[in-house]
Amino acid sequence: MKTEARRRRRPSAVAWGIGGVLLPVLLWEAYKAVGPASGVSVGGVPLLPRTTDLAMPHVWAMLERLLAPESSASGAGPMWLAVLQAAGFTLGIAGAGWLLGVAVGLGLAMLMQRFRSANSALLPWIILSQTVPLIAIAPLVRRWGSQLEFGPFIWENWMSVAVISAYLAFFPVAIGALRGFGAPEKAHEDLMRTYALGWWQTFLRLRLPASVPYLLPALRLAAANAVIGAVVAEVSIGLRGGIGRMIVEFAAAAGGDPGKPWAPIFGAVLLGLAAVGFVALIGALLRRYRRGEQAA
Repeated sequence: MKTEARRRRRPSAVAWGIGGVLLPVLLWEAYKAVGPASGVSVGGVPLLPRTTDLAMPHVWAMLERLLAPESSASGAGPMWLAVLQAAGFTLGIAGAGWLLGVAVGLGLAMLMQRFRSANSALLPWIILSQTVPLIAIAPLVRRWGSQLEFGPFIWENWMSVAVISAYLAFFPVAIGALRGFGAPEKAHEDLMRTYALGWWQTFLRLRLPASVPYLLPALRLAAANAVIGAVVAEVSIGLRGGIGRMIVEFAAAAGGDPGKPWAPIFGAVLLGLAAVGFVALIGALLRRYRRGEQAA
């Protein structure tokens, strides 16, 4: 019965997914068709964008630009290839930041679950850490990193981007894991004590499996945060080769090539989908523990 129900849900889920992608496209083209060319303003404050081809190109014009050469230079490759290369560069950095953020988040959650004093001392600072503007700390991380010296080790700019990416990724993991580690029922904890199992064995056999429904949404959110952190940090630090820097560089061409700035934006969307898709694969491997999965 459960298998049949799942099979019925799959076509519906696919349809909703396709609809979720097409809906913004339809809304974009609908507003472009009926909206005023000068946009909508109230009291001199712009509320809706202009609908000219320069300010708001058609979706098919953006897609056509992806298939065209990146520039007018001789031998220039197609735009989509350049976007994929930049997306791959940023994805690698975001992946490193995600792994670092997950490790830090899990470590903090374990510490706070083990010691109540650590929970009271660390949790407020973890929450306050997310109130610091990312664009303000990016240059500081780069400066501090450049001053590190460990023999032949050299701090590269991409490492600063990875640290900033981890800075955004660790928060949902720490909060989600902390909730998950405290999810087991009191009777199950008492049973572990009856078996004379210590904290570590109880953690591995009870708390960690029970935390999966809380961890998976947190990991998805951390993956999205890692991508956002990497893109913003590339812009702030000026790291070349990634989607963030490409967005800034291509924005300068919007006046004469309105479809070009949208190419790296599509690449950033693809980055987010790839990151969340990777976490979905992890969730498929942990299917047996996913009962009652919680929202992040």
